[in-house]
Amino acid sequence: QVQLVESGGGLVQAGGSLRLSCAASISISSINIMGWYRQAPGKQRELVARITMGGSTDYADSVKGRFTISRDNAKSTVALQMNSLKPEDTADYFCNAKYRFDSDGFWGQGTQVTVSS
Repeated sequence: QVQLVESGGGLVQAGGSLRLSCAASISISSINIMGWYRQAPGKQRELVARITMGGSTDYADSVKGRFTISRDNAKSTVALQMNSLKPEDTADYFCNAKYRFDSDGFWGQGTQVTVSS
C-alpha cells in the first residue's frame, strides 16, 4: 500500500507558475511509474505527465514545453513544475504511483489548481 499526499495547488493568473509536490509514504525507488493526472469539472481524468524509475518521461500534448515532472527517490517525492499556465489547466491534480503500466496503482486525494484569465 502506498499513500500519496499532494500539495502546492492554488489560484494563479494565466501565465503564472505553480509547483505541485507529491509525498509518498514509502520509498519510491522501487516504484516504476510516478505520474500526475488531472480532472476538470465534467471531464474524465487524464494523464498530465509521468516519469519512470529510469527517468523516462511522457507528457500530454497540451502541456509539453510548459510542464516538467521530476522525481526524488531519496525524498520519496514527485514534483510537477507548471509554467505558462492557462485557464484550461484548471483542474484537480492527482498523484499516482504504479508498479506496472497496466495497473491502476495508488492515488492521492488531489490538489486543486485554478488558473484565472
